[in-house]
Amino acid sequence: MTVLGAAILWFGWFGFNAGSALGAGELAVLAFFNTQVATAVASLSWLFAEWAIKGKPTTLGAASGAVAGLVAITPAAGFVSPMSAIIIGLVAGAICYIAILAKEKFGYDDALDVVGVHGVGGLWGALATGLFAQKIFNAAGADGLFFGNPGLFVNQAIGAFAAIAYSVALTFIILKIIDATVGVRVSSDEELQGLDISQHSEIGYSSL
Repeated sequence: MTVLGAAILWFGWFGFNAGSALGAGELAVLAFFNTQVATAVASLSWLFAEWAIKGKPTTLGAASGAVAGLVAITPAAGFVSPMSAIIIGLVAGAICYIAILAKEKFGYDDALDVVGVHGVGGLWGALATGLFAQKIFNAAGADGLFFGNPGLFVNQAIGAFAAIAYSVALTFIILKIIDATVGVRVSSDEELQGLDISQHSEIGYSSL
C-alpha cells in the first residue's frame, strides 16, 4: 500500500508541476522532466544514505525519498536545468533522511515525518531555486546565485524563512486555543485503544 500510494502521488505530481505551465509547451516539458529526474535521484539518494547509516536500504526509504524529491523540485521545476534538477534531488534525498533521524535525537512527535520530508525538503527546494534558476530555461524567471544573481537567493531565503516563522507562530497560537478549549491530547486509554476507534469509530485496521 505504501508503494502504491507513492506511485500514485508521483504520477499525480506531474499534474501540478507540469500543469502549472498552463499549456503543453516547452516549459511544461521542462517541468515534467525535472520532476521525474529529481524524484528518481532523490529516491536513490535516500536509499544510499540509509544503506550507509543503517546498513540496509528499505522500501519505505525509497518511497520517502521519492516524496522528498517531489517536494524539493516543485519550486524549481520550471526554472532550472535537468542537471540542476538532478543535484536538487540528490541533496534532497540525503538531507531529508538525516532530518528524520534527527527526530529521534530531539524527540518531537512527527509520525508522518512531515517536518523531515516536507519541511526540510521544501526549504531546500526554495533555496535551491535561488541557487540554480536560469533565465535561459524560463525567460519569465531570473538567474540564481550560481549564475550571477545573488539577489534571487536572498529573496528566496527571506520568503522561505518568513513562511516558517509565520507558520510556527500561528500554529502555536492555534494549539494554545485548542488546548484551552477542547484539549490537544486524548486520554491515555484512548491512545492505547487507537484513535481510529476512539475518535473515528473506524475498525478497518483493528483485530477486534
